[in-house]
Amino acid sequence: MNGGVPPVPTKYASPPSDRLTASRRQVVRPGRRTLRAGLLLLGMLSTLIFTSSALAAAASVGLGTAAPFSVLAGSTVTNTGPTTMFGSLGLSPGSSVTGAPDVLGQTHIDDAVAIAAKNDLTTAYNDAAGRPSNGSAGTDLAGQVFLPGVRSASSSLLLSSGSVTLDAQGNPNAVFIFQIPTTLITGSNTSVSLINGAQACNVFWQVGSSTTLGTGTSFVGTVMSLASITADTAATIHGRLFARNGAVTLDANTITTSNCASSASGEGGGAETPNGVVAPGPAGLPAGSVIGSKTVVSPAVLAKRRAAAKRAAARRLAAKRHSAAHKARPHHKSSFTG
Repeated sequence: MNGGVPPVPTKYASPPSDRLTASRRQVVRPGRRTLRAGLLLLGMLSTLIFTSSALAAAASVGLGTAAPFSVLAGSTVTNTGPTTMFGSLGLSPGSSVTGAPDVLGQTHIDDAVAIAAKNDLTTAYNDAAGRPSNGSAGTDLAGQVFLPGVRSASSSLLLSSGSVTLDAQGNPNAVFIFQIPTTLITGSNTSVSLINGAQACNVFWQVGSSTTLGTGTSFVGTVMSLASITADTAATIHGRLFARNGAVTLDANTITTSNCASSASGEGGGAETPNGVVAPGPAGLPAGSVIGSKTVVSPAVLAKRRAAAKRAAARRLAAKRHSAAHKARPHHKSSFTG
C-alpha cells in the first residue's frame, strides 16, 4: 500500500521510429541548404556568362546606304598621286573633287545617293557616339591589345608607333568601337592588327574633330570624323574614310572597303569581302569572273595590287624629297682674283 500517494508519472519516451525520423531530418536539412546555395551560385554564374557574351556580341554600327562608299565627305575631296579606292566616292553638300583618284565603285557628287548616304552617316555617327563605354582607350594606342567592346578616350587619341591589336577571341561578329572626343592621329608606318577572327567591317572610329593618318600607316576600320580626314602619303586603309562636315584629303592611298554579311544594315557576321571586287569563296565564283563592272580576284592578287600601289607611292615620296633637297641646295658662283 502506498498510502494513497499517486505514483510519479514517468517521462514519455519516443518510440525508436520517431527518433530515426528526427535524425533523418537533421541530416536532410543541411543538404537542402547546400543544394539551394549551389543553385543560387549557378544562377549567378549563368548571369555573368550571359552578360559577358552579350557584351562581346554587341550589335554593329549600321551604315545604311553609306556602306558601299570608300570615301564620303562634306566639303571637298582632294587627291594627289595614284590613289585607288575599291568602293564608291561620295560628296555632299560640296561639289569639288580634284586630283582624279581611281574609283572602282561609283561617284556621287551632291546627288540623291550622296545626300542619303550622308544622312545615314549622321545616324551611324550618333549611334557610335551614344554607346555606353566598356573602358578607357587611354591616350596612346601603341602596344595595346583590345577585346571587343566600346572604348572611349578622354580627349585626343594617338597611335604614336608600332601597332595596336584588336582581338576578337574567335568571334567573327565581335565589334570594336572607339569614341574619341577630339582628334585621332597615327604616326608614320604604324598599323592596326586584327587577330582571332576580328574583321575590319566591325571596327569603328567615332572622332569628334579631325583624323590624320600618317605616312605609310596601315589602318583598319570605318573612320567617322565630324570634321576633316587627311591620309598622308602611302597610307592604306582597309575600311572607310567618312568626314561628315569637312574635307577628305588623299595622297597615293589605297582604300579597300570591307563588308560583312548584311553590310547594308551594318550587321556583322560572315566572311568580309572588299567592295569594288568580289572575293571567291562566299559567292562561290572563280577568280576572273565578271559581275557587272566588278571582277572576282583572289586574295593573293588583291595583296599584290596593294603592294604595288604602296611601292609606287613610296617611289613618288622619295622623288619628292630628292627634288626638295636639290632645290634647297644654294648655288655659289666661283670667283677668281689675279
